[in-house]
Amino acid sequence: MILASLIFATIAALLHVYIFTMESITWTKPATWKRFSLTSQADAETTKPLAYNQGFYNLFLAIGALIGIIAVWAGAPQVGWTLVFSSCGSMLLAALVLAASGKKYLRAATLQGTTPLLAVVLGVLAVTLG
Repeated sequence: MILASLIFATIAALLHVYIFTMESITWTKPATWKRFSLTSQADAETTKPLAYNQGFYNLFLAIGALIGIIAVWAGAPQVGWTLVFSSCGSMLLAALVLAASGKKYLRAATLQGTTPLLAVVLGVLAVTLG
């Protein structure tokens, strides 16, 4: 279960790096802003500072999860699991907030929240049964 949890945490982290890229680097490209349901280039320009900031939140969550994964494998499980649970738990809670924002966000919330959920559940089972 440890390996499965860490694989899901890795996938969650990589997804959040991808989200960072869209929000902080490619936000004003039509392919990106359309994916986020914006309707115009002007809207993308107006929301760029907010997206830029939000992208870094996603990057920092990803970095926390990746450092946690490395720490677990390096023999520092208390530090590692703390970072994995904190980062993936935050990703999961953010996905729940997104889902609560409206039906049109359910697909994105499911995509954003499934892998951290699996990482946390499997990690808790691994730690408690381990």
